[in-house]
Amino acid sequence: MTVPSRCGRLLQAACLILTLVAWPPASAAAADDVAAAREAALAVMDAFLAAFNARDESAWADTLHYPHVRIASGTVTVFPDKEAFLDNRDLNAFAEQTGWDYSTWDDLIVVHASPDKVHIAVRFTRYDRQGAEMASYDSFYVVERIDGRWGVRARSSFAP
Repeated sequence: MTVPSRCGRLLQAACLILTLVAWPPASAAAADDVAAAREAALAVMDAFLAAFNARDESAWADTLHYPHVRIASGTVTVFPDKEAFLDNRDLNAFAEQTGWDYSTWDDLIVVHASPDKVHIAVRFTRYDRQGAEMASYDSFYVVERIDGRWGVRARSSFAP
């Protein structure tokens, strides 16, 4: 995870202030559970991006929960299972068609968190083979713990 931008830090501070003002204090155990959930969700996000950048479609699919929902380009796509997600998924072809080489998280801001679900506001950037920035996009990810395993359940992105 990269260091948040100035805007990201301001948003984090605003969220923290709202959290402190709007909700009563939780027990220490509940706070520890939420902190652990935040860490686990961010670890899933790192695994998601590492698999994506490695062009390892199976490992990328393993960072998701199913059914998995993606909202982008004016459509809602629901992948009922891993096989459906992997169908016609070819990150090497994506790289060849677009000139993309790798992506980075610019901001990962936990907006809401409970012991079993975390909402993350995301900004990511795509780069070409020369390391030049191609485009940056804002997104929103929902990461959940189901049957003891954390994974991305849904994502909404302004990326095509």
